[in-house]
Amino acid sequence: MNNMQNPDPSVARRIDLTSLQLFVAVCEQGSIGKAADRAYMAPSAVSKRLSDLERMVGIPLLHRHARGAGPTPAGQSLLHHARSILFSLDKMQGELSEYADGVRGHVRVHANISAIVQFLPEDLGTFNVRHEGIKIDLEEHLSTEVLRAVHEGAADLGICHTGTIGQPVDLQVRPYRQDQLALVVPAQHPLARESSITFADSLEWDHVGLHANSSIYLAMRAAATAAGRSIRLRIRVTGLDAMCRMIHNGLGVGLMPRRAFDLMHGVGNLACIPLADDWAHRRINLVARDFSSLPVSARLLVEHLEPPPPDHPFLQPAS
Repeated sequence: MNNMQNPDPSVARRIDLTSLQLFVAVCEQGSIGKAADRAYMAPSAVSKRLSDLERMVGIPLLHRHARGAGPTPAGQSLLHHARSILFSLDKMQGELSEYADGVRGHVRVHANISAIVQFLPEDLGTFNVRHEGIKIDLEEHLSTEVLRAVHEGAADLGICHTGTIGQPVDLQVRPYRQDQLALVVPAQHPLARESSITFADSLEWDHVGLHANSSIYLAMRAAATAAGRSIRLRIRVTGLDAMCRMIHNGLGVGLMPRRAFDLMHGVGNLACIPLADDWAHRRINLVARDFSSLPVSARLLVEHLEPPPPDHPFLQPAS
């Protein structure tokens, strides 16, 4: 008979971190005894804590057997959340210790590969010189994932393309930089001597593409559909340097930002042909849930990254 009771709705507030740590240790070690050794506790004390935890949540969390112990389906769910909680606590402790060491701010930035390759190294470098006490955590993601991270609060600031992908309506957008897509081909390719080309004219050849959800590939697919054509995609890669190497070795042609190609000196014997299509001129934006409510450190970064005030409004809604 199951002696477990229905869980108290407020149970999450009463679970202590030590019990979570011990539960994770048992699941990872597969044994209460081994987990007790790792925690420098008596096995009976560990077992009692876990039994108390099970009574508190009202659900069996561990299968206990002669060879040790393992999580039940409910235990697997708790294990996932416990690891996330403990990771967040470790990260919080690390960030707080940085403040104690003199760091005056912390900004979480998610950006797409185009922004990271073309512009952010120099821009963040000069920001770091001016604001040494502000730490920036930069992660590379697809534009769709950047928008999601900002929307969910996993990033303070996003830097990505927003023109060809849907985005939550509650995000704010400010301009950052512009880039132009170009077709990269082997130096001996029939198109190599063209001064410019439309994307439709490149569809006669195999393509080396980026991830299916990348802003570049989404724009390519939309343009091919508008032309009533299809893309002969031979291979996908996750980075621009890998794309160049594939193109150099005859696996197709590919699209990438022109400035990114110029910055990757010597990655294959290649030629770069600007695209004449209007959509090939793209804008990279700064994205936040609310620029006015960002922490001071994040607002300083936004001010540093923004271009001089152009003709368009200083703050515009997402489009």
